Amino acid sequence: MPLQKNIRVRFAPSPTGPLHIGGVRTALYNYLFAKKHGGQCILRIEDTDSGRFVPGAEAYIIDALAWLGIRFDEGTVQGGPFAPYRQSERKAIYKTYVDQLISEGKAYIAFDTPAQLDQKRAEISNFQYDASTRMQMINSLTCSAEAVQARMDQGEPYVVRFKVEPDQEVRISDLIRGDVSFQSNVLDDKVLFKSADQLPTYHLANIVDDHLMEISHVIRGEEWLPSAPLHVLLYKALGWEDSMPSFAHLPLLLKPEGNGKLSKRDGDRLGFPVFPCDWTDPKTGDKSSGYREAGYFPEAVINFLALLGWNPGDDQEVRSMEELIRDFSLEKCSKSGARFDYEKGKWFNHQYLLSKTPETLAEAFRETLISKGFQPDANEQTEFNATDSHISMGYIVKAIALVKERATFVSDFWEQAGFFFERPNTYAEKNVKKFWKADTANLMQALYEQLDQLDCSDPHATETAVMDWINRNEYKTGAVMNAFRLSLVGESKGPHLFDIVALLGKKESLLRLKQAIETLK
Repeated sequence: MPLQKNIRVRFAPSPTGPLHIGGVRTALYNYLFAKKHGGQCILRIEDTDSGRFVPGAEAYIIDALAWLGIRFDEGTVQGGPFAPYRQSERKAIYKTYVDQLISEGKAYIAFDTPAQLDQKRAEISNFQYDASTRMQMINSLTCSAEAVQARMDQGEPYVVRFKVEPDQEVRISDLIRGDVSFQSNVLDDKVLFKSADQLPTYHLANIVDDHLMEISHVIRGEEWLPSAPLHVLLYKALGWEDSMPSFAHLPLLLKPEGNGKLSKRDGDRLGFPVFPCDWTDPKTGDKSSGYREAGYFPEAVINFLALLGWNPGDDQEVRSMEELIRDFSLEKCSKSGARFDYEKGKWFNHQYLLSKTPETLAEAFRETLISKGFQPDANEQTEFNATDSHISMGYIVKAIALVKERATFVSDFWEQAGFFFERPNTYAEKNVKKFWKADTANLMQALYEQLDQLDCSDPHATETAVMDWINRNEYKTGAVMNAFRLSLVGESKGPHLFDIVALLGKKESLLRLKQAIETLK
């Protein structure tokens, strides 16, 4: 695909609520495309719909994208040569082009009230404000110039509508979908400007901004495809046809099951986030969970989303941001919707967890331990000590190293490794019933006496000695090992048994074995 020298793309969310994960993917694809071609990625806030503005939404969007590592070259935070990047601060700019379209007869003023529009909809099936109906309405095409001016002088609310000419074929060359054509008859005369708040609508504002900010490619979701012909007509009407950006409409993110696009209700029903970060609705107080607070690594979320609708053409799934940038191309984006497999998202998080060092994971686990009453620090403790809340980071690192393969999230470490920090005071009933028989207490007492003769610091040496003891006495390996694990852990889980013994230390292992014998008998 031949590209212009200066690639400039924009992500332009509206601050009407939290950023949906589908919007995150759109931002990501814009970012990858720009960085792949050495271009700029711009964040523009499209806040012209004042009636739907939600306090805190803009800050949320900026915070979420920063957490994910999507860095913008220009925007409301960074500034840039085309500032301001918030549309509500660009009113005067848009009014110039509204006046131009009106003066050239390409737009007109309409005074129809909501009630009058509803009445017309009741009269005409599938009513559309267009070439077939505009002459029946109250606008500057049906009223004299004097009447129009009088209404405006009296402060009567009005809108400015784009005058779509009928019977035109509008062609769009989409970088993902190929050539797409529309008939202008399916388009209505969209509102471009509202006198009530002196703000343009999305349709005019984004065309003007894309042109003035020299946007080369508009990469957005499939849901905006029906708006594309109107935007093409607006470019032509304003005389900007030669600088029109290339369009690419991304496939929808589909529900994990059933038909339709992914929604918050799907996440609520199936138990996964659809927002990058936690969000609390300022009006209702309703809380929605986010990937950040659910324990996902940002790079895992990025990797997961990148492959929802884009296929790089090989079997490599785990890709760093640098590799995603290197390999990304719009031509390999799918035309059809991408099924949102939230379990695959967990798989990606597990892969990224495995790639991190035990030291990094232990540091992330600190807050959990503190919440449990422990004080992680740099003391010299190397074995478990039930009487000391201070616990060395070295000990935590060793515990994490033993269980990280079993975890998907850092929050899983307490479930998987809590027994390294707290001596069990109960034993899983189902495991007791299965593994603790009439002679098990005697068997564990014999094991206690055997372990008491060993050093227990070397897992391999301890295992070899215990297995020799089992074989000499013709014990059943399962009968010994399952009851031994139950004694140390409190249930049938955990890493290699003798790695547990080595980390807990000989003294603690014997104490736990004695406690199980006395408790379960």
